[in-house]
Amino acid sequence: LAVGWGSGMDAAWATSPGGCELVQSIMDCTGRWLSSIPGNLRGDTEELFLDDNTIQVLGNASLLLYPQLWHLSVARNRLELIEPGAFLSSQGLEVLSLTDNLLFTNYSLTATALSALPALRMLDLAGNQLREDMVSVLVSNLSSLESLSVARNIIMRLDSSTFTNLTQLLELNLEKNYIFEIDNAFEGLQRLQRLNIAYNYLPCLVGFGLTQLRVLNVSNNIIEWFLTLQSDDLFELEVLDLSHNRLLFFPVLPQQSKLHSLLLQDNRMSFYQRLPNGTSLANVTVQFLIIDGNSTNITTVRLWDELCHSNLSSLRILDMSQNQVWGLPDDFLAQMPSLTYLKLNQNCLEAFHLSEEDPLAMLTELDLSQNHLVELGVKVGVGDILPSLQLFNLSTNRLQALPPGIFTHTRKITTLDLSHNRVDLCPQPGESGSLPCVDIRGVETLTHLSLAGCGLQGLSSRPFQGTSLRHLDLSDNRQVLSGDLGWLQDLVLTLQVLSLRNTSLSSTAVDFSALNSLVRLDLSGNSLAAFPSSLGTLRLRSLDLRDNCLPALPPDVAQVPLGRSLRELYLSRNPYNCCTLGWWDALQQAEGLRVPDGREVTCSHGSRALSPGALPEPILQSCRWQTADLALLYLVLALPTCLTLLVAFVVIFLMLKEKLLKMVKTRCGVSSPY
Repeated sequence: LAVGWGSGMDAAWATSPGGCELVQSIMDCTGRWLSSIPGNLRGDTEELFLDDNTIQVLGNASLLLYPQLWHLSVARNRLELIEPGAFLSSQGLEVLSLTDNLLFTNYSLTATALSALPALRMLDLAGNQLREDMVSVLVSNLSSLESLSVARNIIMRLDSSTFTNLTQLLELNLEKNYIFEIDNAFEGLQRLQRLNIAYNYLPCLVGFGLTQLRVLNVSNNIIEWFLTLQSDDLFELEVLDLSHNRLLFFPVLPQQSKLHSLLLQDNRMSFYQRLPNGTSLANVTVQFLIIDGNSTNITTVRLWDELCHSNLSSLRILDMSQNQVWGLPDDFLAQMPSLTYLKLNQNCLEAFHLSEEDPLAMLTELDLSQNHLVELGVKVGVGDILPSLQLFNLSTNRLQALPPGIFTHTRKITTLDLSHNRVDLCPQPGESGSLPCVDIRGVETLTHLSLAGCGLQGLSSRPFQGTSLRHLDLSDNRQVLSGDLGWLQDLVLTLQVLSLRNTSLSSTAVDFSALNSLVRLDLSGNSLAAFPSSLGTLRLRSLDLRDNCLPALPPDVAQVPLGRSLRELYLSRNPYNCCTLGWWDALQQAEGLRVPDGREVTCSHGSRALSPGALPEPILQSCRWQTADLALLYLVLALPTCLTLLVAFVVIFLMLKEKLLKMVKTRCGVSSPY
């Protein structure tokens, strides 16, 4: 239950007796190990939170001191019983949360206590191990309720006796129970607008006739059929969530409704007007046998024709992803002129056709990814096709080209994903030549383009002429950099994000210096053996160098413009040399720079992989010898030898001094006294 604190609150939190926190008239006693409601709190308390304590019983006198209370939360305690007189002094209580307790043990006495709350609007009984008969007793006298949650209980079946007298109920939450059957359980809830029955075991919904309902969530059940009661009445239904079920057919929707969101993700749905083998089942009929009490009704429908009779003119969001759709019936999309969001990804589509008859004038997002598309058919004439389209996802298909004039009328397209197709970019605007290609030249609104995994080989000419791309993904194209980067010349002023991941980049001669607008560059998964010097002049904010062959980064990497602008640098899985880590120390001291994968960075010393931030002393000493000045090293090595020779010469001289002098005298013939 949400708590509105108010925007004008300026009082500070203060400690109250019992260790609770007080602000204005709100008392928070969450997680205080309380076994009962404190009796020394302020008498003007209006909201009291007792969550995460150990309260087992709310006694008759528990709330006598708080007559102004309108919001009480006792969630996640051990509450087993609320005594019949517990709320007699709290007639103004409007919001009560009792989630995750043990109310199943004394539910009849608790029901008596709840019946004394004439103003109660919101009640949360989730997670109390309640059966349907217990719920019926607990809420039988709560005619003022507007919101009820009995989620996460053990309810299995609902009938007309479960929610009697709840004439004011607007919202009902039944998710995460074990419900497998519903028999006229909601017919008496004339004001019900929001119904959540997600995560149950409903096998079908037949004869749906809650005309006043606005939101219905029956996702994550095992529903195979959804059939609306045939009626000319206007249904208020706006949102219908049937995702994660086992639907075999498109649901039979109300003929007249306000439906704007239809979620059918992850079902087994297909259309049978045309099968992949060319067989047509358009005229095949199916009979539904509906047994209601003593009456039996047989309804005959055609597999597709009846399903199309619903008025879908207000539908804005349609999600049919993760189904088994081979193709769409004729004029299917023409019934949805307001459609803005269409997801058909992860189906079995082999072709998708657009024409002026189905212009989808309001569509802004179209997702056809992860299908088997080999053809995208467009009948281009004088009219507009997809004039409002902004995001077009065609990734992971079998496309080799797009129709030449497909972007002629898409005046607002900003994002195009062609990744994991076998497409190439056209060398000249409007000219495909002999090979199929995609021409995006002149699409001025295009800002995001993904061509990852397309098998591109050495782009040439000016494939991006007339565009203003800001994000370009060329990753997983191993031959895209076989030449220089001249083909990016039209993007030097706009390109901000460039991904060249896994493109076999090995040469540091590739010049990035012209891409002055780049703020994010991904060079991971390549074979770089040295840091590209042209990166030093860029002012990137994010750089990814993971999975390369770098032994080190430049020592001055933190001082160049790149180092001063970087805020995020990925470096792991490179064979760094433990004895040349000056650059690493400089990065650690760089202000504002973050290395998210810093704990994964290792350096090599011999056969050992070590963390650069905690090298053992023997390794450091070994590195000092390896990095010492060679001249000084030679001097140190030669000095002992020289000293040894000098000493030996002196000793020999002193031993032979007298003989040498006699020999000199004899040779020179001069006498001298000794």
